[in-house]
Amino acid sequence: MSETKKKVKKAATFSTERSKPNILVSGTPGVGKTTMCKKLCESVKTLKLINIGDFAKEHGCLDEWDDELQCHELNEDKVVDELEDIMTEGGVVVDHHATDFFPERWFDIVFVLRTDNTILYDRLTSRGYEGKKLENNIDCEIFQTILDESKESYKEEIVHELSSNNDSDIDSNVQRIVAWLDQWQKDNVS
Repeated sequence: MSETKKKVKKAATFSTERSKPNILVSGTPGVGKTTMCKKLCESVKTLKLINIGDFAKEHGCLDEWDDELQCHELNEDKVVDELEDIMTEGGVVVDHHATDFFPERWFDIVFVLRTDNTILYDRLTSRGYEGKKLENNIDCEIFQTILDESKESYKEEIVHELSSNNDSDIDSNVQRIVAWLDQWQKDNVS
């Protein structure tokens, strides 16, 4: 069977009848995605957290090194192939800055974290971001690139923008997502 036919078959067998929803948390690097996702998964022990950067390293989904952006290129097709069975199970929180390459059917809700540019600049420089990498990420946040990309990639009603400037925002966001999870269970699991 050709690789394309395998992918089509795999896509056709994906069940939307999950007992737990899948959540995508996105935003510019430095907005607090990983911190919030970890707190969410500590609050709801049945959720499985997948940080795409870590997942890509563990599963050999990284391509060439980009000197200008100071990072490896992500092999998006391989990431999707590696995640397909995991996403079918449900109860997954995916943490990544890009949203447009994931299949739309995977996610029941998408949260895009946003941070004030001054705060974001300080966070990124403390991580060692500089030059083009720093400039691109700040521009991305200024022009709400990831929010717009998310609204183009998913039904707009499932995309939610959340402020993430401090610990209080993160705690509030976790509470909001936990409340959404509770409601999803009531609405979808008999």
